Amino acid sequence: MAARPTALIADDEPLLVDALVRQLAEMWPELDVVAQARNGREAIQLFDERQPDICFLDVHMPGLSGVAAANHIGRRAHLVFVTAFDHYAVQAFAQGALDYLLKPVEPARLAETVARLKERLQASRPAVNTETLLQQLTAQLAAARSVPSTAAAHLRWIRAQTGNTLRLIAVDDVDFLRSDEKYTLVAWRDGSQPREAVVRTPLKDLLAQLDPEQFAQVHRSVVVNLRAIDHVRRHDNETAEIHLKGRDDVLPVSRNYVHLFRQM
Repeated sequence: MAARPTALIADDEPLLVDALVRQLAEMWPELDVVAQARNGREAIQLFDERQPDICFLDVHMPGLSGVAAANHIGRRAHLVFVTAFDHYAVQAFAQGALDYLLKPVEPARLAETVARLKERLQASRPAVNTETLLQQLTAQLAAARSVPSTAAAHLRWIRAQTGNTLRLIAVDDVDFLRSDEKYTLVAWRDGSQPREAVVRTPLKDLLAQLDPEQFAQVHRSVVVNLRAIDHVRRHDNETAEIHLKGRDDVLPVSRNYVHLFRQM
């Protein structure tokens, strides 16, 4: 009987590791996840100990990055990078020599990766020279660290934790965000069903990461997804109110922000 394929997963967010382990167990039950690492140094140590066939490496981890760990691993395993930022999908990925997954990992995308990994495992160890490709990714990672924060990738999803449950909310599904002291209420849509969750991140920190073409602050405590607006009703006192598609919530627009809707 052929040996079962083995994998290492390295990510500094345990709940996301658990989610990927569950997805892989459903999609590829023959795969054994033999090691889980919280940073690049642990990934290197565990790789040397277990010699897995496949390594899922988070690009950003404390200490050594996933790219640094990949440089150590080289061609001794099939590499899959996991990242929250799609601007790390450089030409190396497009060439198919290295694979990547965007967080939160979508089942359809993971299925494509699993199919490719199975094909590569049948062809034995990776035959492609990954050193040049990893150098490209290392250079891009270094360049990304040197650019101003305003040029960084916009937030793609928001993590909301309730007890032991981590919910990954796609930013595109968010209707609005409302400040609640040190917390933020996130109003989002699960299909057509309105939902709400509270996150520990202050509104101002979330606003700095959102795409300004899609989200606008309309009150000191409210940020709205412009795509979620049904109509805006202006008041005589230079304020306004926002009515949303498919929600009963009415959002205030203060005088400082009413100019955003003068063309409406």
